[in-house]
Amino acid sequence: MEEQTSTQTGRKTIDEIKAITDPVEYALAAADYFSIRPVTIPQSFLPETGLLSKQSVEFWQKAKAVPLCRTAGRITVAFADPFDLPSREEVGRICGGDIWNVIAPAKDITDALNRVKAKEDSLNPALAMENIMKGQDSDIEVSSVDTDKANEMIDATLDAAGEAPVIRMVNSIMIEALKTKASDIHFEALEKSSRLRYRIDGALVERPSPPKALHGAVVSRIKIMSNLDIAERRKPQDGRFKIRALKKEVDVRVSILPTVHGEKVVMRILDKSNLAPGLSSLGLDEYAYKAMKYAIDQPHGIILVTGPTGSGKTTTLYSCLQDLNQPDVNIVTAEDPVEYELAGVNQCHVNVAQGLTFAGILRSVLRQDPDVVLVGEIRDGETADIAVKAALTGHLVLSTLHTNDACGVVARLFDMGIQPFMLASSLILAQAQRLFRRLCPFCRQPVKLDLQMLEVNKVDPAPFEGVEIFGPVGCPKCHGTGYKGRGAMMEVLPISTKIRNIIEKGGNAELLRKTALEEGMVTLKDAGMMKVRAGLTSLEAAFAVSGGE
Repeated sequence: MEEQTSTQTGRKTIDEIKAITDPVEYALAAADYFSIRPVTIPQSFLPETGLLSKQSVEFWQKAKAVPLCRTAGRITVAFADPFDLPSREEVGRICGGDIWNVIAPAKDITDALNRVKAKEDSLNPALAMENIMKGQDSDIEVSSVDTDKANEMIDATLDAAGEAPVIRMVNSIMIEALKTKASDIHFEALEKSSRLRYRIDGALVERPSPPKALHGAVVSRIKIMSNLDIAERRKPQDGRFKIRALKKEVDVRVSILPTVHGEKVVMRILDKSNLAPGLSSLGLDEYAYKAMKYAIDQPHGIILVTGPTGSGKTTTLYSCLQDLNQPDVNIVTAEDPVEYELAGVNQCHVNVAQGLTFAGILRSVLRQDPDVVLVGEIRDGETADIAVKAALTGHLVLSTLHTNDACGVVARLFDMGIQPFMLASSLILAQAQRLFRRLCPFCRQPVKLDLQMLEVNKVDPAPFEGVEIFGPVGCPKCHGTGYKGRGAMMEVLPISTKIRNIIEKGGNAELLRKTALEEGMVTLKDAGMMKVRAGLTSLEAAFAVSGGE
């Protein structure tokens, strides 16, 4: 009779509600059934410590509930499953009996409690490491590829490296790095302790570290995963492995270096999902995008991307390759090492020990009937000479070079022995770039313009008149740093007829730069100030990568 009545009134039965799989629909149906209010919890919401302090976060996670606020002595509690009566009764008892029940989607509650947990871990490193040792993350599966060499290792060290706490510890380190989108993991031995740091958005952030006593076991575990010799502790070693976690597969490049107090491990995380699918996804300003797009559309010539290590040069070139990668285009690369595998692209790995240098591979590549050739880096005159001649003989060549700015490319290649007339005929674009740290959109706040900083860095304050600029604050979303993610700022030098004539006459650096600015080139410093005025980064972060230019 009850079921018939409920059907007639349009209200779902308990069985019908429990059969709903979508968390939001479930919350709405349950709220309708119990005649209580459904709510959503914002991503920026962090429950008050005073409301949570009566029980641990684990208690609230088990109850699938979170206290939201206290009003006139009454606590509002959001439940994900209001049919779990024992949990509701226990929460009511903990909160003093008088609570106001609301219903929220399960994901909202889980995310809110995870933010609390992340904050607790950042304030209490010892507790975070204790949770790892207890196996809190043991349900996370991390798969390595081709990693078992047990019979060749030292028994004692291998046993320690194979123990469950050490395996869980390494797995948890990898998972946290993926969740925080770290580009590198640094695990190093100090005199009396170990230190674990992640490079997040270009800055090293210290995290809870394993005990010093387990340093050797953790390093050995990483060596096993990388197919390295755990008995060798006096020489540097390089390896690689893959992990499958968080519904994706990533490559991890491992470098191990012996130091005074033990071995230091640096793991570079190569997540293909972070690659931009093309130039249009890099967030370039209009001038830079049009110049880059025009350059890669040319049938032949050489494009050079410059900047220090870690400035995103490889990412930019890979974005160009993905735009060029078509069924009727033959693309061949020579890289040291191959960082990301691209479907449809023939990639060659430089191995100097085996005689496979950039120059050697490039000679062979030119006999492979390529349309586009990517040279990972021009390091010497021989490679530069072959690359320029390849550009002159009908190939589109992309490569990187180490110079401070775009105009410096000309002088650098002259130093490598390239003749002015050959460079003038082959070069179609030079570009310098830096990566700036993006402000966290959840916690950034307006700040007063620092006129003294502008004066020190010789920047005209006039363009900032009437413009609201922002600075970092720090929140759980950005792990307290105030920044979340990075973007590219570029100084692009298209080779016009005027600039080509200057290069052919010897490439006077001052005249070259003056002409480029007259033709519309945006310097790295100006590109940084554009990002500041757009609210994407702070003055300090912009000057940190471009202030000296």
